[in-house]
Amino acid sequence: MNTDITASVKPEYPVIDRNPPFTKVVGNFKTLDYLRFVTLTGVSVTVGYLSGIKPGLKGPSMVTGGLIGLMGGFMYAYQNSAGRLMGFFPNEDEVARYQKREF
Repeated sequence: MNTDITASVKPEYPVIDRNPPFTKVVGNFKTLDYLRFVTLTGVSVTVGYLSGIKPGLKGPSMVTGGLIGLMGGFMYAYQNSAGRLMGFFPNEDEVARYQKREF
């Protein structure tokens, strides 16, 4: 079974890297990606704290919610960054930046 998304869906935007490595994707994070990452983490910490029903559970549930938000926020930012590099999301800034590096 082929799990490569590029085999079944054609990118709508210019492709910068068909299979970008982890370091390139993380290095391509935009300010908005970091903002979404931090916001999702902060909301998850708050929800975790408020979901702790007993006083002794507020701390552990806050930490658990924060870790889940941290992982989810990172995956969301990673998905957006990788999608821009692979041409699935609008990527005008990336096209301009990587074309400058080639010359």
